[in-house]
Amino acid sequence: MRIGLGGRGRSVAVLVGLLAVAIVPLVAFPAVRCEVFGSGCPRPVAAKADDTVRAPQRRPLTPVEAATGGTYVALGDSYSSGVGAEATAADHNPLSGCRRTSKAYYHQVARSFRFKSTAFWACAGATTRTVLTGKSGEPSQLDRIDGGTSLITISVGGNDIGFSRVMAGCVVKLPWSRSCTEQGKDVAYRIADLRRSLPDLYARIIAKAPRARIVVMGYPRPFSEVDGAAGDNISVGDQQWLNARARDLNEVIRQTVAEADQRVAETNGAGSVEFVDAYSAFAGHEVGSADPYMNGLAVSLASLAAEPRSFHPTARGHEALARLFIAQINRGPGRPLHQFR
Repeated sequence: MRIGLGGRGRSVAVLVGLLAVAIVPLVAFPAVRCEVFGSGCPRPVAAKADDTVRAPQRRPLTPVEAATGGTYVALGDSYSSGVGAEATAADHNPLSGCRRTSKAYYHQVARSFRFKSTAFWACAGATTRTVLTGKSGEPSQLDRIDGGTSLITISVGGNDIGFSRVMAGCVVKLPWSRSCTEQGKDVAYRIADLRRSLPDLYARIIAKAPRARIVVMGYPRPFSEVDGAAGDNISVGDQQWLNARARDLNEVIRQTVAEADQRVAETNGAGSVEFVDAYSAFAGHEVGSADPYMNGLAVSLASLAAEPRSFHPTARGHEALARLFIAQINRGPGRPLHQFR
């Protein structure tokens, strides 16, 4: 028996069919359902750690890279200028007030690394004050450095305490000298003053050359403490006393260098302040030895005064000092430098 649909029934059937055609895609395809109804939307997949974009890592500079990235400047006193290591006629030029010589350790250090440029401004007789103010008609040594300076070598402090004169006073009675150990009180006062002036000097150098590695040299022990080795005029006891004063001087320098470097490290400064211990640099080659690395006392009879080369390193002595500096430049300050590439 056939059941016919009237016109109205056929209309309803067509409508139901159209709705089915429209709804099936919404149910079957989640993307369509998400867009139309806002439901069934897929949750975003969290990015894996490996999918993140990493910023390029900066590589820390090695100690040598930090030291050689700019200019090397040698500052300081006669132990840096090369007094006592004269080898050419120019080295003896009486018009050269700063007495910079061709065998000073600066030259060997400058040849041992590849710097952008180098400069030699150490000046004989310099003190912590005249490094700042200038000496012998030359401007302040501080004016010789700037933000492009990457390495500074310096020796300073010996003239502040009058060390060469103290040693000469122990060897020969001169108008300005007293017996050896009687100078102890004056030396102690001057070392105390140096303890106050060195930190300011280092701070000023750091401010002018904030990226520089500043390598500060101590002073060599002058005497072997062997009877007769330093000449008949100086006893073993006097040699021991003088060597002890050299230790005192070096200890003040070492302490102030460590404090200055600590301040740089605590503020994430880019540079450093480093101490080179030269106390035993001339071991076996002290004053009076068969192959001395330090000149003994030389007296000018015309003026009854010690000649400038007295108790200063010879050319061989400067070679020994250069080796210490080169080793320190390679070794670094023993802490990270805040310099990157």
